[in-house]
Amino acid sequence: MPTPQQALAQAVQRVRARASGEVVRGPDISRPDRLLLTKRGFLVEIIKGWYALTTSQAEPGDTTFWHAHFWGFASAYLRHRFGTDYSLSAEHSLDLWSGNTQTPAQLIVIAGKGGTSTVQLPNRTSLLIYVDKKNLPKPTDIRQGVQVMPLALALVRVSPGFFRHSATNAEIALRLVRPEDLSRVLLGEAGSPAAAGRLVGAFRHCGLTEQADRLAADLTAAGFEFDETNPFAAPPRLPAGLLFTSPYGGRLKALWQQMRPVVNELFLAAPGAPQADTYLSRVAEIYTHDAYHSLSIEGYQVTPELIARIAAGEWNPETDGADQGQVNAMAAKGYHESFQAVMTSLREILGGQSAPAIINRDLAAWYRALFSPFVQAGLLPAYALAGYRNRPVFIRGSEHVPPPHEAVAELLDTLFALLAAESSAGVQAVLGHFLFVYIHPYSDGNGRIGRFLMNTMLASGGYDWTVIRVEQRPAYMAALEKASVQGEIADFTRFVAEEMKASARLKPFGDSRHPS
Repeated sequence: MPTPQQALAQAVQRVRARASGEVVRGPDISRPDRLLLTKRGFLVEIIKGWYALTTSQAEPGDTTFWHAHFWGFASAYLRHRFGTDYSLSAEHSLDLWSGNTQTPAQLIVIAGKGGTSTVQLPNRTSLLIYVDKKNLPKPTDIRQGVQVMPLALALVRVSPGFFRHSATNAEIALRLVRPEDLSRVLLGEAGSPAAAGRLVGAFRHCGLTEQADRLAADLTAAGFEFDETNPFAAPPRLPAGLLFTSPYGGRLKALWQQMRPVVNELFLAAPGAPQADTYLSRVAEIYTHDAYHSLSIEGYQVTPELIARIAAGEWNPETDGADQGQVNAMAAKGYHESFQAVMTSLREILGGQSAPAIINRDLAAWYRALFSPFVQAGLLPAYALAGYRNRPVFIRGSEHVPPPHEAVAELLDTLFALLAAESSAGVQAVLGHFLFVYIHPYSDGNGRIGRFLMNTMLASGGYDWTVIRVEQRPAYMAALEKASVQGEIADFTRFVAEEMKASARLKPFGDSRHPS
């Protein structure tokens, strides 16, 4: 007879074996397994007869659960209901082609059978399904596990409004598509002169002159008449003429170009290169504040006293903690060791070395130091230290869905190239921190590493080392969320500036001193 825990584990294994993308139909699992896993919080009903596997730690009302399962559900549900006889609309196809990771409020689906229907889903989202067999594309492509229109066809069919209300997505798609693919679609689909003129004008608006001329020449040679128009309402967000094979780096560049002028205007002017020893001594004075607040923001239950004991080498893992207490202590010990690695990098930066180059070189060492105590204590497997995340990650309480793990290396290369080309330390610090956590390259520790990145960039310009206080966590997270979801960086810029002013007033904690 299995123990209750063994029975639970066996039920999870059975259901996972029947699931697709962590989503499973009720009829495909046994009633005892469904009742047990629902009661224990491992199975959550999406709509009647459809369930998602989740963790028992998920809190009621937490929208992270739904962001993690949206595309898995859409894939399984649409495949079950329509087989391959469906496609996302042109607009939603382009969202996925352009690497947009946000969960749509309403996903529009074209089907080849059935009738028009709306399926209400969690978190005020829905599927709108309508039948249009004549315009159902064949063939289709697969993105996020669902069938989408081929890129060129989606650009031809999308409404003019898409270029105005989803300008970044449109720019990215234009930099991915081949003009000859557009020519084939336009010449093969009668009655698209407006789409032809729109796409030639869109290419030219983005500085893709060669692509505009090639498309226009193909169409003219075939006797296809059109009037060139510009469907965009705002200036381009990406550099003129830029092409790429992946949408993710382009999206990052678009965010940088959109946000940089705002940060440059709102952030304080850089004081200039500081005296290295004086700066390092000041950072040492406020280390306990820094560690306490940075760890507390992440939810670890640490105290300034524990931080001071670990910094002084007075904490013994053999006798001083177990279970959650051990986790908290390991987090504090890892922070101490990572901070030491950051200080080594900072000495080189204050000595005149390029901050982006040094941080890029040392980032992996900071991360390994942050989590090596967990590995040494047996709380994490050794492979946890081996580079970037290799699975999807979702941020609790956030609508932002980080890019897929396959894109992380490219995105970090893009970020550090942007940082290296930037002359303002304030812009480097604010956008460096924001875009690092936007990418979310690690399974854990992104906030702590992001704040280290921010502070070393601030130091390179002579700004004060800045402690983000745990009391300000709601405002901090809200500002990051607004930047991630709405693309508005002003609140986060002001927030960092205000916390920097508050940090300048910090006094050393007690009599403790952290060695610099």
